[in-house]
Amino acid sequence: MTNDHTHDHDHDHDHEHITIVDEEGNEELYEILFTFESEDFDKSYVLVYPAGTSEGDEVELSAFSYKESEGGLEGTLSSIDSDEEWEMVEEVLNTFISDEEE
Repeated sequence: MTNDHTHDHDHDHDHEHITIVDEEGNEELYEILFTFESEDFDKSYVLVYPAGTSEGDEVELSAFSYKESEGGLEGTLSSIDSDEEWEMVEEVLNTFISDEEE
């Protein structure tokens, strides 16, 4: 499920979805923008946005670190707490966006 940033991206493909359960037990469906791994932090990350967002709409992205459970169908999302991690995630996102615009 890891993407590197030298891939070709086809906007017509099916997006992967993830269901996130909040603290109150509410389930929300999100689309996965992309995932990546950081050797510096030894973690995997996922960037998601609410499912059903129309192309061209402004979306609020959410980023989490995650650990996949065995089998890969479920996992644990964790919030990103340190400024250093956020800076790294933003840098990867900016690279992804600039690659998409080419």
